[in-house]
Amino acid sequence: MSAGKFSVGADTSSSRAVCSGDNRTSTASRFALSGELLDAVVRLLRLLDRPDDQRVLWAGLERELVWRLLTGEQRGTVRQIGLADGNVVQIERAIRWIREHHADLFRVEDVARVAGMSVTSLHRHFRAVTTMTPIQFQKVVRLQQARARLLAEPGDVAAVGFAVGYESASQFSREYRRLFGLPPGQDAARLSRLDPAQLADV
Repeated sequence: MSAGKFSVGADTSSSRAVCSGDNRTSTASRFALSGELLDAVVRLLRLLDRPDDQRVLWAGLERELVWRLLTGEQRGTVRQIGLADGNVVQIERAIRWIREHHADLFRVEDVARVAGMSVTSLHRHFRAVTTMTPIQFQKVVRLQQARARLLAEPGDVAAVGFAVGYESASQFSREYRRLFGLPPGQDAARLSRLDPAQLADV
């Protein structure tokens, strides 16, 4: 696995496109990820569509992610922005809330209020932990949940998009393809042909 921003079943260029939209400036160029840190981020994101695994593995992976941040090449930046002084708990609260409300329409101010932080502080600390803004993270969660739905119950692609919070079927299809490399229907058909061992690496 090569270092980059993050990769969840797609190459890093596709992942950056989903998170950044038309903004071609990569967060990774400002906050480079080591291989170990990237691996922890990828494994944490992959748990989003595996509820059974989440209950057992999520807390441990969160602790690993924090440890990688505090001991890796980024430790100076992390300590400067205050993560070592307790903001990790607030970011965990924000991440958990976004996961639970991924299909809802919300503002960054709502997330900041849940986390007990100012909007500016939330953006800085959230990006340091996840390499994404809260809204970018919500988008990845939505697409991961959509993929899990399509794999479990292939069918109406547009309905799945609406179920995870998209108001436009075309936008859902476009952003899904950016992240996973194929349109929703084609990706679901491909995944349905894989055995469980292969799915674990998708």
